[in-house]
Order: sequence, then structure tokens, then C-alpha cells
Amino acid sequence: MSGLGEGAALAIVVLVGFLPTEIWRSLAVLAGRRVEEGSGVLLWVRAVATALLAAVVARLLFAPAGALAAVPLALRLGAVAGGVAGFVALRRSVFAGVLIGEIILMAGIALAG
Repeated sequence: MSGLGEGAALAIVVLVGFLPTEIWRSLAVLAGRRVEEGSGVLLWVRAVATALLAAVVARLLFAPAGALAAVPLALRLGAVAGGVAGFVALRRSVFAGVLIGEIILMAGIALAG
């Protein structure tokens, strides 16, 4: 894309990356309005979303790519454990859990390097 201008590159990103997913999100919002909160469909969707998130976390922990592959497994596991502990300790704040996990990971890399 080096021959394209910034505007053309941005347009490609929006057309190929943003719009296709935004269409499905909008359709999900419309369909979700009719779903009861405790229904089997919503429980199934929640279970699938949880399983996908667990799979992504497991992949990042046990088969990382790029720069994360150079980080020792013990440090990756410690960062996840610290993030979960921060999440629980700070009133189930996802932001706090992610921030604490990142701080542990960066501190461990800084101390090792």
C-alpha cells in the first residue's frame, strides 16, 4: 500500500475491516432486542463468547506469536494471575485487571532485560 495515499489506505481499512463487522453488530443488536434475558439462546451466546475468550487467552499463554513468544511462560502465567486477582480485588473492574496484568508483564520484561 506504499503507492496509495493515506486517505486511500484509510478508506480500504474502513471498507474491508470496519464495515463488514459493523453490519453484523447492527444485526445482532436488532435481533437481540427480541431475546429474553434468561433465555436459552442468550445463555448459549454467552457460553460461546466465554469459550472463545478462553481459547484466545490460552493461545496467548501457551502458543504466543511475535514478541510475546520471547516472554517466559512463568511470567505470562503470573501476569494473567495478577490480572485476575486485580479484577476480583477491585470490584470486578475489567480495566483494572487488564492494567494490572500489563504492569506485571512489562515489569517482568524490564527486570529480565
